[in-house]
Amino acid sequence: MNKYEVLYILSTQIDDAQKDAAIEKFSSIVTTAGGTVDKLDKWGVRRLAYPIKFKNDGFYVLMNISGTAELPAEITRQMNISDEVLRHIIVKQD
Repeated sequence: MNKYEVLYILSTQIDDAQKDAAIEKFSSIVTTAGGTVDKLDKWGVRRLAYPIKFKNDGFYVLMNISGTAELPAEITRQMNISDEVLRHIIVKQD
């Protein structure tokens, strides 16, 4: 099992219930693929360094996960088709 750090930014235009649903959806992708969510940290609303899709603020979420080598590709695929995700990055931990 590899360890990964997933940081993603959700749009602030969605309400709290939709934010929680999006966070749960991405966590369930990990558990469905046989991985585990080791830590989930909601950083909250922060100002973006530059506007993304004409938005200046975003809701940051950090997930530390363990899973197979194919898991980051599936998470990236799901985040790319999601309208509420502004940006994401997945980094493999040593």
